[in-house]
Amino acid sequence: MSSFKRSYRRNTQKAVSAMLAATICLSGSAAVFADESAGSTGGDAGNKTSNTSNTAFTLFSDVQNGFWAEKYIYKLAAQGIIVGDAGKFRPSDSVTQQEAITMAIRFMNLSGELGSGETAPDDLQISGYAKPYVELAIKKKLIDKDEELAAIKAKESWGQKKASREWVAKILIRALDKDEEAKALGAEATGFADHDKISASARGYVRLAAQLDITKGIEGNKFDPQGNVTRAQIATFFGKGGEHLNANYSNVYEGIVTELTDNKLTLYVDNQLKSFILDNRSVYYNKDSQLKIAKSDLKPYTKVMAIDKVGSAAYVEVIDEKQQLESTEGTLLRILGGNRILMLVNNDSVEYTFDSTTSFLDQNGNKIAPDSLTPESTIIVQRETYTSAKKPVLVQVKSALVSKSGTGTIDAVDVTGKKVSIRDAAGNVETFAVDDTTILLFQSQKLNNLSELRENSSVKYTVKNSVLDSLEVTQSVERTVMGTLLGLDQNGRLLTYSNASGYPEVKLLAEKPDIIVGGINDATFDDLIADLNGGDKVELTLDAEERVTKIVVQGRQSEQLTAATVVNYDSKSKTLTVMDANTKPHVFVLDDKTKVEYNSTQPTLEGMGSVLNKDRKINVTYIGSRALSVQMIYKYEGTFVSVNTSEKKLTLLTPGGKTVTLPYQGSAPTIELYGKGGATLSDVKVGDPVVAMLSANQDAVQTLALKSSAQFVISSVDTSYSRIRAVNANNGLTESFYVDQAVLTDENGNPIKVSNIQNGQTVNVAFNGHKAVSLQVVRLTLGSIQNIDASTLSVKTFTGALESFPLSNNVKVVRGTSVTTGAGGLTTADHVEVRKDSDGTLIVKVLTSLERKFSRYDAASRELVVKRASIADDKYRFFVNTDTYIHQGDTTISVQSLKDDDKIVLYFNGDRLVEIEKQ
Repeated sequence: MSSFKRSYRRNTQKAVSAMLAATICLSGSAAVFADESAGSTGGDAGNKTSNTSNTAFTLFSDVQNGFWAEKYIYKLAAQGIIVGDAGKFRPSDSVTQQEAITMAIRFMNLSGELGSGETAPDDLQISGYAKPYVELAIKKKLIDKDEELAAIKAKESWGQKKASREWVAKILIRALDKDEEAKALGAEATGFADHDKISASARGYVRLAAQLDITKGIEGNKFDPQGNVTRAQIATFFGKGGEHLNANYSNVYEGIVTELTDNKLTLYVDNQLKSFILDNRSVYYNKDSQLKIAKSDLKPYTKVMAIDKVGSAAYVEVIDEKQQLESTEGTLLRILGGNRILMLVNNDSVEYTFDSTTSFLDQNGNKIAPDSLTPESTIIVQRETYTSAKKPVLVQVKSALVSKSGTGTIDAVDVTGKKVSIRDAAGNVETFAVDDTTILLFQSQKLNNLSELRENSSVKYTVKNSVLDSLEVTQSVERTVMGTLLGLDQNGRLLTYSNASGYPEVKLLAEKPDIIVGGINDATFDDLIADLNGGDKVELTLDAEERVTKIVVQGRQSEQLTAATVVNYDSKSKTLTVMDANTKPHVFVLDDKTKVEYNSTQPTLEGMGSVLNKDRKINVTYIGSRALSVQMIYKYEGTFVSVNTSEKKLTLLTPGGKTVTLPYQGSAPTIELYGKGGATLSDVKVGDPVVAMLSANQDAVQTLALKSSAQFVISSVDTSYSRIRAVNANNGLTESFYVDQAVLTDENGNPIKVSNIQNGQTVNVAFNGHKAVSLQVVRLTLGSIQNIDASTLSVKTFTGALESFPLSNNVKVVRGTSVTTGAGGLTTADHVEVRKDSDGTLIVKVLTSLERKFSRYDAASRELVVKRASIADDKYRFFVNTDTYIHQGDTTISVQSLKDDDKIVLYFNGDRLVEIEKQ
């Protein structure tokens, strides 16, 4: 059992005397260790009665909720290591060296060893109250007298000297009994940007403090070694340092939560129960977070630490969120005398003994009596694992044999597991099995399978032995059915299909049903194939009135004939005769529904007929003799293999692995390469992806277009002409192109329209020559680097999520005007934008930062005004966007909450202010 109690004994008489002396000597200016009675906690001070008010309690009036060091101030105050002064903590005040030593002795729980202070060295000039502490600190080798004397200037008081951050790091590491470890690290880099400013003798201590996560430094990855440590900072140092010290404080308990009510917490500690009062002064934290949590976030049977203040839990911290329980599922055989449960688990009988504290629940979580359990029910027994007894704490019915009839709404449908969950009028949810005998109906019409049921549909049902005997949908939100498309009557708004059982059904069409056909953007009725023998396999979505609102083509039964040669086309009968590669003739009939494609932006059947001349090469998709689509071969796509200039032939390798040799006329075909005018054959390299556009007679390559891609930032969008104006992310040049024939998708690959493209978006555009053929919005991730190693970059986003990016492929880091390959220069101090380039390269752009002091915010113009660094500083007004992330630590704040002289760091992505961090 790992739970334990920490003992903490203080010499009360000496401690109080010292505190009173401190109060007198410091005159209340920076009384870090003033007596607790001097700092009133308000009207509830000393009140031991329960108080379940949710009103936020503030221990110190100048430490507001959400303050970055609040957790450690609360924790150390509850442990008795720090106290306030007249109800204030004064977090920004500096700490003297003698005050820091006093805190360190308390931190180590050595107050009981304090002496008289008579042997404290007079030449250090220490206040009377601090002499016993300094005397003991020298004895415990927290400080070395000669070392400290060498560090003070003439006429300087050692005790009143402001403690520096590197000096406190040294004291803290020694308090943790890690002096030798620190000395061994003295020659290593600390990892801070101002490493050279850290005294050589202190570097090992600072390095070890960073390794132990006691400090992460300040903004800009600096440690600020000579800076005066503030009271908030020293509370954080010692608060985090406590994770590495077992000081056995007498009022600190770690154990398992066995009871939790609105006003009581009971822990199982060292084979005993310890209870605490919970009131409005109790605060709650999680070990891995500095933000408060709610009392409701505490869970029974988890491991927590509680700090006792006169019977109340002043501070509660969740140490391990995992509940110390194990679950056993089985079939209840019967309840035996002596509070015993006999159940069948994996074909073995198992017996458990329960008591009056064991809870019994039904399937809906309602409390029941043990004798209400019925044999053959499936039950789950949860037992605690923190004692050898492993007592059952909860017994819940998972399922019991039920026979009933009722009405309700469908809560969930498990098609794979063949189960339906139904919610009754009271909100209770029950789950029933479905088997081959279950009758499923939709308003008296038989349904074919569970997939046609939809959540929130109203139903009436009958259950026999926990299996649905029948279920009828009386009112549905919507449902889907599968079938084969037989006919479409757009004028009569009717659709005919054969259902899963092969029977024809007729449904009304909604006003504008969505039509989804793979590979076709903005599909219409003309793109559907309705045929008695080979119609589309479709999924139809039906609304509550049984109208078709959506048609999704799941599959087609058509066949394809590629590279066929036209023999004849009769425009009157619309009969097309072709010869396949094996010289076998085929005859097809075209109609108004036949999809035609040739080198035209607006192809028509009449226009197609005019180019279906003898010996033309075409591709035909057909069902029987019906031509579903006819495509004139006017281009070849593949990779460039070679060119024979003497024979005037190009060779391409098609995606299917076939080599195609194509002739060209003249000195060379026209070469199109996006971004370069007057391109020639010398610009085409072996392996380049290309599109060879044929002449009207299909007898020669007229244009060879190179496929390329580029990344842009949108400047403007002309929706009338589908024209995009954007800045090329690689060269910074502003360019224009049309996307009227391009496939447009969002960052998740979903289709979008030109009107959905917004200024400022980053997009990847693919080109065939000068023609844009696809555009996809690029996903941008903004945040701070949390971790980086050889394989992974982890970024904490503005939403608080942690996103990881593999570093196995190419990585480019953009820092200002510098572009480097590889992620070696990145650190956890960097705030970044991460995106994928058009070629898949991971681009990590380091945001530029600016440290300033806040002056004011102009809400009318939405401008943030900061104090100038100098008279010549002309960058002091910044526009705050609606999505600018404003925060302090992990807490999001409003720009209106910033106050005069607040130190802030502004982060920019280009000229755009994307983040404001309050220090």
